[in-house]
Amino acid sequence: MTKIGSAATAKVIERITGSTGVNSTLGALTQPDSGLAGPIMRAQVNPRNASADVVGRSGPAKFPTINVYCEKIVNNLMEKFRSFSGNVQMAIEIRHSQDRLDGLEAALELYIDSATQMLDSERGDWGDGMYYAGGYEVTFGPVKSGGRNLIQTAKIMFEIGVSKN
Repeated sequence: MTKIGSAATAKVIERITGSTGVNSTLGALTQPDSGLAGPIMRAQVNPRNASADVVGRSGPAKFPTINVYCEKIVNNLMEKFRSFSGNVQMAIEIRHSQDRLDGLEAALELYIDSATQMLDSERGDWGDGMYYAGGYEVTFGPVKSGGRNLIQTAKIMFEIGVSKN
């Protein structure tokens, strides 16, 4: 089961950092010289489920950060003769931080919009027995103190269908 979660996480990261990923739609959403949202570097996309407090204690983080992880694996045997046939619930958690409250939520919303547009364009077969049919849910967390700055987190949850022998 853990290999299914890791494989799904790798597929999502591949799409986020790919040529049609978050950065491709982010440029279209922001106005030049607005300063609201800069591009995401590969080092800012991590396959982990860790709280902001834990990450902050482990060393300095470059914001925004994107954490991708598997929340739940359900093998409901939709296809009776497969060893795994079900869904994997995934999460893309985006954290953004800055020194002032003004514009923090607006910048985070740009990253969320970019990630959801990327998901919309990636519907279909992802290979290796995985497919994304579409649909997601976004939740926004409150602004909190984080180190010397303010931090806000939003989470996109969606399901990937998996069918493997």
